[in-house]
Amino acid sequence: MPVIAQRGLFAGPDGVIGKDLYVQVVSGGARRERTTLTLESASKVSGNTYFGRFPASYWQRWTTAGVVEVGLEAAGSGTVSLLASDFEGEPRVVAARVVDGGPISLVAPLDRFVDGGALWLDWETEPGQRLVVRDVRWTVPAAERSRPTVVTICTMNRPADCLATLTAIADDDLAQATVHAVYVVDQGTDPVPAEGVLPPGKLRYLRQPNLGGAGGFTRGLYEVDGENVNMLFMDDDIVLEPDLLVRMTAFSASTAEPLILGGQMLNLLHPTRLHAAAEYTDLDGIRPGMPIRHSLHAVDLLATDPATGRPYRQEFRVDAGYNGWWACLIPYEVVKETGYPLPLFFQGDDAEYSYRARAHGFPTVTLPGAGLWHTDFPWKDSDELNRYFILRNYTIISALHGDFPVLKIAGTLLAELIPSLLGMRYGAAATLIQAVSDFLDGPDILRDGGVAALARIREVRSRHPETVAHPPTAVPGLASNDIAISEPSVFDRLALGPLLGVHRLALGSVPVSEADWWRVGALRTAVVTDASQRGVRVRTYDRAHLVRLAYQGARVLTRFIRDGAAVRERYRAALPRLTSRDAWTGLFSDEGLIP
Repeated sequence: MPVIAQRGLFAGPDGVIGKDLYVQVVSGGARRERTTLTLESASKVSGNTYFGRFPASYWQRWTTAGVVEVGLEAAGSGTVSLLASDFEGEPRVVAARVVDGGPISLVAPLDRFVDGGALWLDWETEPGQRLVVRDVRWTVPAAERSRPTVVTICTMNRPADCLATLTAIADDDLAQATVHAVYVVDQGTDPVPAEGVLPPGKLRYLRQPNLGGAGGFTRGLYEVDGENVNMLFMDDDIVLEPDLLVRMTAFSASTAEPLILGGQMLNLLHPTRLHAAAEYTDLDGIRPGMPIRHSLHAVDLLATDPATGRPYRQEFRVDAGYNGWWACLIPYEVVKETGYPLPLFFQGDDAEYSYRARAHGFPTVTLPGAGLWHTDFPWKDSDELNRYFILRNYTIISALHGDFPVLKIAGTLLAELIPSLLGMRYGAAATLIQAVSDFLDGPDILRDGGVAALARIREVRSRHPETVAHPPTAVPGLASNDIAISEPSVFDRLALGPLLGVHRLALGSVPVSEADWWRVGALRTAVVTDASQRGVRVRTYDRAHLVRLAYQGARVLTRFIRDGAAVRERYRAALPRLTSRDAWTGLFSDEGLIP
């Protein structure tokens, strides 16, 4: 029995999602509904779009499918064509049919796409013709490793967002049929009103204290341990395309060997922008979210690539280092061999797991067209407590899976510390110092799942008022009319303010896009826009703070250079214990979750 690998959809799951991500009207007129497309006379519509394309290159490289068949129901008259591209984006016609009503079926072998390329449908009517298309389904041969998918959503005080995701699954019959169960692991104080959204027995709602993303997602793995299922992790702050469940489950079932399968992220505030086609972590530079060579990154999918004159499409097939857990499917075999996630609490648990799984022979593949919408990363300020977890956790990941060049990493940390101090981001500097210090304390910092670390970094940051955002018209101690945007000067780069305490201006406002340390450092008090655009932060020069933090930073980095290699070995030795079921049993038991 053939398996549905993806559906041909003509509009998104939400009104804010542009229909051109699904099909584009090339000429004439057409009505695009979720599952039905109506072409008027003398019109052409193309499915060469983000959601309309079938990622043939990925299916040929990673699966045993061999062939794909696309079927549809048609009424009226016109022409339907099945087209393909290669790794350079050059199109070719694979098959075409004149439509005169009834079911249509077109077949394409998956045999000429190793380096790249995709398949899609185009529809066209001549003058006097009208064509209605519905129920478009791409099917592949049934796979031996077919199994149900269990979804785990980790949520914390976002009940409306989580409920919307559950409703999206419940309202889509095929997506719901793909899912065996949905675990909602609620770690917040504002419960999700999830009862009755899904059929009885399909929703498993669990409450637990905040153990971070690692603790929330691992709870889902813990509950299904030993069951022959796929586990699909999903964030709560998303807009879900339900066909993602269909596409990822079918692909995973068809792979020649088990692998971690990731979905792609589009930006929620800018729905036509793709975050990245595939990413890796610079392990030696402790930098996550690096785009793989040839992968699309931060592009508008409806725009044109100036280098080629073609729309942005991921023609090259690219390999991923890891995939974010906004949507990531992990088969049973991977968990059995790799173990459970490392209790990093927040940030990096997804990357660490992929790199550990790769060492066990399981790569990570990010599947084009399996997309959802997640809050834009550029609209999150870098000076937040999550920066502590990024710095600490990616240093741990480098120690576990990278070459861990101590001097290079120390240089990277120093290159972040100095601008923070000179730009009057004293809380950010203190955050970095605490992150490095805690890394040097060794793997025991992970034993409680990160609860103590969260409390500690909150207390550290609370000492620094510039870590708090304020409404732009209600800045403490400053009259709104006195805050004007300051103009930069060529002398600002001399850093007289932060180094000597000689400031060009007493007060000024700086846009976030221009908040370089030297621009901010020219002011004694700088009102800097928060990256979220919801408010502003007030940075005030404090020489005593600068000197004290510089001294603490020098001490901790010296200690890092001296002791880093030895600490690395402690983390490597502790990894099997920290990622075992017994370790998580103890952690959940300590929180009263497991009797």
